[in-house]
Amino acid sequence: MGQVFDLAIIGGGVNGCGIARDAAGRGNSVFLCEMNDLASGTSSWSTKLVHGGLRYLEYYEFRLVREALIEREILWQIAPHIIRPLRFVLPHHAGLRPAWLLRLGLFLYDHIGGRKLLPPTRSVDLARDEVGRPLVPGRYAKGFEYSDCFVDDARLVVLTARDAANRGAEIRTHTRAVQIKQADGIWQVTVEDRFSGQRSAISARALVNAGGPWVEQVLASGAGVNARAKVRLVQGSHIVVRKLYAHDRAYMFQNSDGRIVFVIPYQDDFTLIGTTDRDYDGDPAQVKASPEEVKYLCDAVSEYLAQPVKPADVVWTYAGVRPLYDDGASEAKAATRDYVFELDTPGGAPLLSIYGGKITTYRRLAEEALERLAPYLRGAKENKKAREGWTAGSPLPGGDLDVSAIAALTAELQRGYPFLIPAHASRLAHAYGTRANLVLGAAKSFAELGQAFGATLTESEVRYLMANEWACTAEDIVWRRSKLGLRLSAAEIAAIDDWIAANRIPHERPLLEMGGRT
Repeated sequence: MGQVFDLAIIGGGVNGCGIARDAAGRGNSVFLCEMNDLASGTSSWSTKLVHGGLRYLEYYEFRLVREALIEREILWQIAPHIIRPLRFVLPHHAGLRPAWLLRLGLFLYDHIGGRKLLPPTRSVDLARDEVGRPLVPGRYAKGFEYSDCFVDDARLVVLTARDAANRGAEIRTHTRAVQIKQADGIWQVTVEDRFSGQRSAISARALVNAGGPWVEQVLASGAGVNARAKVRLVQGSHIVVRKLYAHDRAYMFQNSDGRIVFVIPYQDDFTLIGTTDRDYDGDPAQVKASPEEVKYLCDAVSEYLAQPVKPADVVWTYAGVRPLYDDGASEAKAATRDYVFELDTPGGAPLLSIYGGKITTYRRLAEEALERLAPYLRGAKENKKAREGWTAGSPLPGGDLDVSAIAALTAELQRGYPFLIPAHASRLAHAYGTRANLVLGAAKSFAELGQAFGATLTESEVRYLMANEWACTAEDIVWRRSKLGLRLSAAEIAAIDDWIAANRIPHERPLLEMGGRT
């Protein structure tokens, strides 16, 4: 038998990559496979928030909200380049939740999570404050403004995987687990490379099923487990329109059906609106925002905004499937967002399956997963490093800077690379943090960054993403790692794929940072 990994992980979303990072940092040997691109499933189709989940208080999810609020500031501090504070305005809507209930909920929100860095809630006079100007005149007089955070969700996943690889984890994208079985108390995982079709097998002492919406399909691949837990697939769709207002705050709008809809400034020139909640039955890879959902979101925000939003205003839609734990809730909006583990030991080797979870709590989920697996991991009882959590105090790649230092970093990039326009420098600072210089290299002019694909994307950046962040296609680059798809034409995106086809880095090539530390 060849190498036996301490831990094999199926699924390259936020949960799988979070566990890989934590385990590798504790000294475990780790293998992770993802059948598509990192964050190509649920993790890149979120509302882009690191938040406590104010509305979950209505369902008495106090433990989840408290944990999420604690994690909110931890994640901001370890990834300040891709996470930023965001103030939300919650107008009081007569006839819906009473003002005293909103005030009570926000009081709990401010205090149960140990908030230290983010500013507290304040009352807002919507008739006088600038945040009231985009709203229907005279309809909303009172509101509240509270804190949460915005996150570049796909970059959070990719940087978590990057850090795992830097600490020794083997990350294989576009590699599907086609069969899992046990032999002599060891998991044998057969994987297939999507590009070459070649199959190979790896061995591991413990196995994590982080398949997200495909968690039950993974179990059906020969695991020999009759799962007690069930997954509930819930579709959440979003729309993006041109920028709706000038200020930098977001809104949380209440609907008459009890749901809420967020309206969030997005990528400087756009506004993100979402999300819906409805049960989904079908292939999670084929989920799309329906015309009914688009109309629902437009109607919901038009109840509040002076300038109505119409389906014709939508420039982009996206949808994802949340793999929630099926707790028997009658409505999708009421299903728990908490995570649930199911640990099975068929034949003696552990298989940990993950149901549910939120981006905000992924780091804590990873810690708890490893606590569950600790009795089965080699050396965990004797090795203090293998037992201790460490991720709360260690920045993600590029995040080794103060939470208020992004503007200074942008200015530093412009001094070091004076040919960068402000928008380019700012984008690189927010995407790569202190590692932006690795993207730019020794370039002395914009031309030295190589072919320009549009919207400040250059050959130098594409090469970096292919060599260091597992990017294989234009879609990986423009919709997950950069979000520049909103600014590029179909022809420009096709030109990126043409360039990649002509300059593809071999799939087996070691990543530039492997074995290093950040």
